[in-house]
Amino acid sequence: MKSLIFPDVNVWLALIYEQHVHNPIAAEWYESLQSSTTLVFCRHTQLGLFRLLSTEIVMKQDVLKQKECWQVYDPWIESGLAFVAQDPPGLESEMRGRSTEGLVSPKIWADAYLAAFAEAGKLTLVTMDRALAAKVKGAVLLG
Repeated sequence: MKSLIFPDVNVWLALIYEQHVHNPIAAEWYESLQSSTTLVFCRHTQLGLFRLLSTEIVMKQDVLKQKECWQVYDPWIESGLAFVAQDPPGLESEMRGRSTEGLVSPKIWADAYLAAFAEAGKLTLVTMDRALAAKVKGAVLLG
């Protein structure tokens, strides 16, 4: 049976960028996965990864141009190790339920979306963010 795992943006970055402080943790986690596991991008995690890869303050001398971001990403998709999932049914109502507390914080939106995407898509979220992990049933916390 195929297992679908949904890494958040920071897990993707740590997995792809060998100089990332959490690369050893991400690499060890990835190597422990069964061969039947497929990783899942959503548009948010794809664009977030591209944004970070092309941000000099994050990548320093290893900052990537847009074309290079695609060159890092494409092998994951082309090999079948990952795919981009469409928004699952029920995503909006799940997200709405996670974002109506009246709080003021731009981070809440991304976390609500990622948590809702994982829940609605019946995916296992993998994150290094304790607060996000606590919001998703069955989430895997790295680090």
